[in-house]
Amino acid sequence: MDLTPRPGAAPPHIPHPYQQPHPYPYRPPVPETPAETTTRLRPVRSRRPVRTVTAAACVVLGLGLIGGAATGAWLTSDSSADPAAHSAYTVGRSVWHSVPVDTLFPRTLAGDGAGPGGADRVWTRVAVAPDSGCRAGLDPLLAQTLGPVGCARMLRATYTDATSSSVTTVGVVFTEGDTEAMRALSSRFTDQHLGLRTDLMPRTYPVEGTVAEGFGDRQRASWTVHVLTEVPVVVFAVSGFADGRTVTDPQPVDKAVAENATTAAAQAGLGHEAKGIADRIERGLRRTITDLTEKPE
Repeated sequence: MDLTPRPGAAPPHIPHPYQQPHPYPYRPPVPETPAETTTRLRPVRSRRPVRTVTAAACVVLGLGLIGGAATGAWLTSDSSADPAAHSAYTVGRSVWHSVPVDTLFPRTLAGDGAGPGGADRVWTRVAVAPDSGCRAGLDPLLAQTLGPVGCARMLRATYTDATSSSVTTVGVVFTEGDTEAMRALSSRFTDQHLGLRTDLMPRTYPVEGTVAEGFGDRQRASWTVHVLTEVPVVVFAVSGFADGRTVTDPQPVDKAVAENATTAAAQAGLGHEAKGIADRIERGLRRTITDLTEKPE
């Protein structure tokens, strides 16, 4: 074979005997992937495991104490620190829709010794009003007076005595106030004698087609308003004659049940009617809330 180069041509490449192609040619290395984008490094095992465990336990204990203290401070920040009182208030606000109406307003009420001179009384329920807000059953001024404790709901019922000569509307206002607010309102009623003011009388609940059909505002003869403090409730009652006669000199219960009271309402025992019915509805309500509060879960 002729190896003589042609004029102007590059000399042929003759590989050196020691520069033969390597069976495993060199390739540049692939760039390293950062460790943060793959997986976390395994922790280096401590040479003092006991000391590490002890330190970790101290940290957990410290956090637990701090968290417990913060939680305790949050729980005790409520104005009603007494757990029983808090429970009674919580349960009391739900009674109006969770307890049967016959429990709140029994069909008949026994008034042993509740009449004038300790005479017995029996009252029969005429009707129960639909639950409502307070404006439906309270004069504006009385509703304003109860404003600081709020009005969650109001229930009312009207009763008559065994002779159907008197009628009485009894009501229960479930408030939104806490223990402090209810105590303040109770003190205000006592200190300012608000229960004696005729412009703070509750309204009646007349029922068409019954003995209470003519029982309106002008027929109100005696009344009572009692602010409870152990539960968020205000109980009231107002009584009058069943024949619809107008009363020009209504008296609060405290005056109408006095021995020397001479008004028509007092002589007819209407103060005893309002007081007796209100007391029994209040007792039943207290008992119901107590039973629900103490009921084991």
